[in-house]
Amino acid sequence: MKVSEPAPGVHFVEGPASNWLLVRDSSGFMMIDGGYPADRDLVMESIRELGLEPADAKAMLITHGHVDHTGSAAYFSRTFGTPILCSPEELPHVQGREKHQVTFGQVLLRAWRPRVFRWMLHVIEAKALQAEPAMRAEAWTTDRLHSLPGHPQAIPLPGHTPGNVALLLPGAQAIAVGDTFVTGHPISPASGPQMLHRMYHSDPSGALASARQLESVQANVILPGHGPALRMPLAQAVQALRH
Repeated sequence: MKVSEPAPGVHFVEGPASNWLLVRDSSGFMMIDGGYPADRDLVMESIRELGLEPADAKAMLITHGHVDHTGSAAYFSRTFGTPILCSPEELPHVQGREKHQVTFGQVLLRAWRPRVFRWMLHVIEAKALQAEPAMRAEAWTTDRLHSLPGHPQAIPLPGHTPGNVALLLPGAQAIAVGDTFVTGHPISPASGPQMLHRMYHSDPSGALASARQLESVQANVILPGHGPALRMPLAQAVQALRH
């Protein structure tokens, strides 16, 4: 785990295979995403490393409902009463009533590739198969988001999942893009802005079209769900994306 502060009050945590964020201001702190189920202790540690207490989180915002982003959500909800908030379109996914996830069969077809095989082993070790849905998750509203630390703004970007979003932190000129696009991934040899492999998207062509919509958004700190943070104009990063 590596914790950095790429923008004031925005703490970017690079976990073993996925990232999460801690955003704080004078009103307190909130989280964006929560790693794999096995990352829960690291999520707690990253919070305490900043001198904060997990029970004090104002909310955990979920960019999308995949298990490598919701892994600690149910625990925080049950243990601390932390509000788990996502887009209305993603709520059935986060609550476990729908599933928009790469299938075991899709992975097995590609498991002969060393990178995919190693990633598959990590997914199992990260307890992805034992993930617990966040049954108490709620759909956010614009007003509720605005009241949270960093005053986040949700940008709907369907394609990776039906209710996938990016979360803009306007005061910090930073954006949490989740898996809309990434800057690295265990099965990819490339670094820098890139789309995830097609198998990870519920609608691959829609995912790319949505990512390109970010070209008009003003931000210069990019915080992906996988890979390192980037300091560059968002429009420039989007232009680098390929199929």
